This record gives sequence, structure tokens and C-alpha cells, in this order.
Amino acid sequence: MSKDAHPDAVPAPDAHDPELFATEQVITCRDEELGLRAVIAIDNTTLGPSFGGVRWRPYPSTQAAVAEAQRLAQAMTLKHALAGLPYGGGKSVVIAQGPLPPTGSDERRRVMHRYGQFIARTGGTYIPGVDMGTTLEDMQAIREAGAQAYCADVDPGPYTATGVYAAMRAAVREVLDRDMQGVRVVVQGTGSVGAHLARYAAADGAEVLVADVDQERAAAVAGEIGGQVADPSAVGEAECDVFAPCAIARVLRAENVDRVRARIVCGAANDTLDTPEVAGLLGHRGIVYVPDFIANGGGVIQVRAHEVGWSEEELAARLEVIGDLVTQVLREADEQGCTPVDAALLIADQRLAAGRGEEMA
Repeated sequence: MSKDAHPDAVPAPDAHDPELFATEQVITCRDEELGLRAVIAIDNTTLGPSFGGVRWRPYPSTQAAVAEAQRLAQAMTLKHALAGLPYGGGKSVVIAQGPLPPTGSDERRRVMHRYGQFIARTGGTYIPGVDMGTTLEDMQAIREAGAQAYCADVDPGPYTATGVYAAMRAAVREVLDRDMQGVRVVVQGTGSVGAHLARYAAADGAEVLVADVDQERAAAVAGEIGGQVADPSAVGEAECDVFAPCAIARVLRAENVDRVRARIVCGAANDTLDTPEVAGLLGHRGIVYVPDFIANGGGVIQVRAHEVGWSEEELAARLEVIGDLVTQVLREADEQGCTPVDAALLIADQRLAAGRGEEMA
């Protein structure tokens, strides 16, 4: 500290971990009796209250939990802006201390009910929904505690898959100049979203391979659609036209980009890229990356449809618009000589600036 500095002066933010200040607000929640540890990250409320799912899984450290909540909240800001929805970006994580309590158990309901009480304290600034490790029943327990919650009545998975498939078809048309007939698609993860995505692609004549750490589930989906099962430990290296990550986050990293053998990456997983630089590394190899925060917007679009009462026809039309946005982003990236991520970020920045009443240069 310099001799002129006040002894009570607060150090500049860059004297701390800069990620701590990456979002508007970070809230930690604790209940010793229930063993509850959770983090709520509110990234940006320019367009409306922050909305994002509750992720319940183990983390190696509290810092890792905070970082993931913030990264995912930032992605939700972009997702909502690009989908034209009146929501901000938020996300929360519950740190698992061991195996998750069984679905429907009293223990699980008590944890989620208590967490709902914490969420209610945000006064509607953060609205939760389902995510990895959480269910519709969990959202109902949160809602019963006095918090607003989305995804408590309808599974968003099929709608997310519909939006991802619209994005995939658009990318295949733009990059490969063909329809889905005979296109080789590798789907990583056969949960609610990945299984539906595999079905949609197979129904249009694509050659589909599926992979999952639950190999019985992968085999069941492959048998249903006439597809094949891929090795989950090397699924990102399978030779294909489209690689669709629909499971864990950050599957594409600087150290494995050279092993990707797809022409297009387009999937449902949030936070697919380990760092922003990976988008450029993919581009240098001629691999087109469809930003995950565009492709997986179908679930939040369905939430809006449920909230305001859109018809199924209007919802279907709004989901197809995801494909139109992908076409726009890929063409602008080509014209500007930048990555699709950079092109998408520019559109999102313009929409956020408009929400603030600003004009961009």
C-alpha cells in the first residue's frame, strides 16, 4: 500500500480474483442442518429478471462452483438476448456432498424447499428452472417455498432438442449444402435432449451414432432409431459431419481440438468450449462451431410460450427461428472473417445496448 493510501481503502477489483466480479451479483446460501451449500449467480438484468436452471452436482471446490455458476449465467444472458426474450442471465448451483437424494424422497424435498426459501429472498430477480441434476419435482418444491420457478410443470428437454435440430439443419444447409439425408451425426449424451435429437436426425435419414456413460441407455436409443453406439471415451474424435455435444460442459478444449473430426459442432450442452479461444482454434481447422447459447435456446423459448400462452403452432414457429438465426450468424461470420461466436456476440451486444436505450457505433 502506498504511503498516501487510506488505511481503510478497498483494493481495486483486479487485486482480487477478477472472476468474482464477472457478474452483477453472486449470492451464497448455506444451511448447516441440511448440509446445503449453493451459489446463485445473476449476470445481467438489462432485459428482465435473470432466469436460469439449478445445477446439482459435486464440485472440487467452492471456487469451482462459483465459476461455473457465473459462466453459465453469462451464457444465459446471451441465450435470452439472441432468442429475443425478456429475461436476463442467471444460474445457480447446489454443491452435492455425495450421491444426490433419490427423486421423490423427503430428504430431497426438504433440501429443495429450503433452497427455494433462499431463492425467494431475491424477490424475483432470479428465477430458477431445471438443469443437470434437478427435476420438475425439485422446481415444484422450490415454488412451494415461495419462489417463482419455471420448468415446474413441463419438461423443456424435447423443446430444447427441437431448437438444436433446427440449428443443426441450418448449419448443414449452410456448410455442407445438403439436407440431413445420409449426414453422419454423433450425439454425445442420450438424456432427454440428446435422445430426442437423435430421433429427429434419424427420422430425416441421417446416419446417427450415440454415446453415453450409461451404455445401456445409449444402446436402447440406438436400437430404437436404427443407429450405432459410439465409445463415450472418444466420442469427440469420431469421424462425422456433425458432432452434437448434449451432456457435460467444456468438452472442447485447446488440447483436444486437433482430434475433432467433424465438419460442424452443434449440440445442446451449455458451455461447450473450455475457453473462448477454442472457437478460433476450431475455425482454423475449418470446423464450424454453432454457438451453444443459440442452438439450445428452445427450452427457454418454451418457458416463454407457457408463461404468455402461445399456441403450439406459434411455439413451433418460434423454435424454427433458431435455424434462421444460425444461418444469419454463419453468413455474417463468413463476411466479417470472424468466428460464429464473435458474430453472435455482436448481435447480442446490439440487443443488450438497445435494452439499455443505447446506440452502438
